[in-house]
Amino acid sequence: MVFMDADLHIRRVVQPTERIVTGRLVRLLTGYPREVRVSRPTLVAVLAAAGTVRLLSPLVRAMRRGAGGSRRSFKELKKGPEFLVTPVRLRDVADRLLEVELHGHLPQSALHPGDHVQLTLRPQRDADLPPRIERIVNLTTGQLLTPRTATVWSHLGPPLLLQAALGVLLVLSVAACSALT
Repeated sequence: MVFMDADLHIRRVVQPTERIVTGRLVRLLTGYPREVRVSRPTLVAVLAAAGTVRLLSPLVRAMRRGAGGSRRSFKELKKGPEFLVTPVRLRDVADRLLEVELHGHLPQSALHPGDHVQLTLRPQRDADLPPRIERIVNLTTGQLLTPRTATVWSHLGPPLLLQAALGVLLVLSVAACSALT
């Protein structure tokens, strides 16, 4: 027969509710990819605006020869970019074991177990997920770290966004000319 010690205290991992947390880094867990959602209205608006520029096919062909880019399908653009999510565990000054998420990449030598850190956190849309790290101040090394993730705009890319901006300008200039005449 196995008896359990009533004094045995198992520490649970909790999610912090504070915006700024200071503590010691316990562990960086294995990261996994998460996808950024691209809303259909945003994608349709950008593609429609970019499509007006494509109506000027000779100019666009000349630009494409120089750029050497390839067109991505609606399905590829809708999928969205992936970014790395790394669960981080730290022990705060109240000796609680906390779990937060690091979205994006940091230099490999930036954080080590045992480092004294101050984290600025932001709650996520899904309340079941731990808060994500906005900024890290590594008090051990004196580094200020800001993780960077892929965004919808970086996923769509500068060429497509430039085409969309030119398309909007083209439509506005045609509308202004027609209103003046």
